[in-house]
Amino acid sequence: MEPVESLPLETAEKIILRWDSTASEEAREKMIFEGDREEVDLYLRAVDEIQRSMSTATISDEQSKVNSSIQIAMARLEDEFRNILISNTNPIDTSSSLHHPNTEEDDEQQEPPREHQQQHHASSSSSSSTSLLRFDSSGAASVSSITTSGSSYRSASSIREIDLLPGDAVEDLRCIAERMISCGYLRECIQVYGSVRKSAVDASFRRLGVEKLSIGDVQRLEWEQLEAKIRRWIRAAKVCVRTLFASEKKLCEQIFDGVGTAIDDACFMETVKGPAIQLFNFAEAISISRRSPEKLFKILDLHDALMDLIPDIDLVFDSKSSESIRVQAAEILSRLAEAARGILSEFENAVLREPSKVPVPGGTIHPLTRYVMNYISLISDYKQTLNELIVSKPSTGSRYSGDPSTPDMDFAELEGKTPLAIHLIWIIVILQFNLDGKSKHYKDASLSHLFIMNNVHYIVQKVRGSSELREMIGDDYLKKLTGKFRQAATSYQRATWVRVLYCLRDEGLHVSGGFSSGVSKSALRERFKAFNAMFEEVHRTQAVWLIPDSQLREELRISISEKLIPAYRSFLGRFRSHIESGRHPENYIKYSVEDLEDAVLDFFEGIPVSQHLRRRSE
Repeated sequence: MEPVESLPLETAEKIILRWDSTASEEAREKMIFEGDREEVDLYLRAVDEIQRSMSTATISDEQSKVNSSIQIAMARLEDEFRNILISNTNPIDTSSSLHHPNTEEDDEQQEPPREHQQQHHASSSSSSSTSLLRFDSSGAASVSSITTSGSSYRSASSIREIDLLPGDAVEDLRCIAERMISCGYLRECIQVYGSVRKSAVDASFRRLGVEKLSIGDVQRLEWEQLEAKIRRWIRAAKVCVRTLFASEKKLCEQIFDGVGTAIDDACFMETVKGPAIQLFNFAEAISISRRSPEKLFKILDLHDALMDLIPDIDLVFDSKSSESIRVQAAEILSRLAEAARGILSEFENAVLREPSKVPVPGGTIHPLTRYVMNYISLISDYKQTLNELIVSKPSTGSRYSGDPSTPDMDFAELEGKTPLAIHLIWIIVILQFNLDGKSKHYKDASLSHLFIMNNVHYIVQKVRGSSELREMIGDDYLKKLTGKFRQAATSYQRATWVRVLYCLRDEGLHVSGGFSSGVSKSALRERFKAFNAMFEEVHRTQAVWLIPDSQLREELRISISEKLIPAYRSFLGRFRSHIESGRHPENYIKYSVEDLEDAVLDFFEGIPVSQHLRRRSE
């Protein structure tokens, strides 16, 4: 290419003055870079000539004239620079940025299917003294629902830069920037660039739903509101870091790289530092907010999302001047990890100290049991993250502490298990410890055992129903739990049926000596009356008791029948004739074997006997 012929200084000055917007209405109404390219090139040549003349002017009048021309030219180029930026700036297409192939899709639409996720809800209504766990009196876990994506955000996602401005506009901006900076107008150039591009970033923020909230604003919001905002923030943060900020950095490099030392970085930080702080302030507010169990899973979602973004943040904000952004992101990640550990520890203490003393009706599953087991099932969904965050044993646990308010646990038995598995087993241990205390509030020992059986069986079923939870808990500890609810079932049967079956013994019914030997009818009548009274009382009370699990309910009925029915059949076979030969046998033999078999089917339905009888008559 042939070198461009320089303009005479006088001609250059005339060109500069012709486009002085302060002196000409035509210059005010028209923009050079929107017109003919020859006019653009001519104006740039004029600026170049004026700049060269600055170093060669020798007479003070000549220097003053050149300086005046430079000031006019720089003011004009600043306007042109601003106009090119504004006229070519549009907010990024957030919908396509959200769903490009290298970025995870909307976590609401792409939530991974989980067989047990619909059951993972816990809730609260009336407050307990722990302020962490709250339950209603109906026995249902009806707290505000804990929702979670349950997925790790660690993926193969990468930065996806887009062209924010057309190539010809970028070239024009670079031409202008070179001249403004070489003439000493660096600060003005950076300010104009930063103000326009920051407005564009703000517009993109609004389209992404990134709100201008202070840390105080965030902490004053209700948790239900924050849950939705966290989901939106996670989606928006990926676009902001991987597309929006990365593309702004690319644009700065296209315009300013090589023009001057670190000018491209200065313009980049002028543009995105405020928005980046605004973006990360939200996550920071969550990381230092008041801790409560329902926040754990969204905090883990935030942690995983930010962990996934850290390499991209380090790449986009890789300069010395942007170090504060990198540091802020790393500190937020650390605080989110600490918050997650703290919530887990506080949750363990809350389970241990949960103070409700009113027995649940019918010995059914306590809302604490439902809440805790649903909660730890959700925890198991985050096992990868939590195993990385948790490095110590539960702070509330100890080996044979001797403290009556804390269960003893030998952690040596759990050697080889992951830190999270140890915490989950500890939570189950303290849950059982709390339930054992609650069982003592039942006045009926049989109901106390049934309560323990129901609740430990529920724990076992929740562990068996989750492959992740079962893998962490392990079959050895699961066998211990199974043994405990079976032992509770045995204790229930002893407490209830030993005294009933005692009425069907032979001892005390036979008389011998003197002129006769045989069966004492009066003793036999009393024995039948005692059996009838005891069975009727057990039937009346235990029909109202409840075993929610149909299989467990049927197993216990079968076990009762296997002991009761043969014993009654044998007793009736041996002594029926003695009663029937006397007066009013129906007052003593009130039940046939079939009657007892039917009556056993009424047990543990949670329905009063009168309703059972009415159902049968229908």
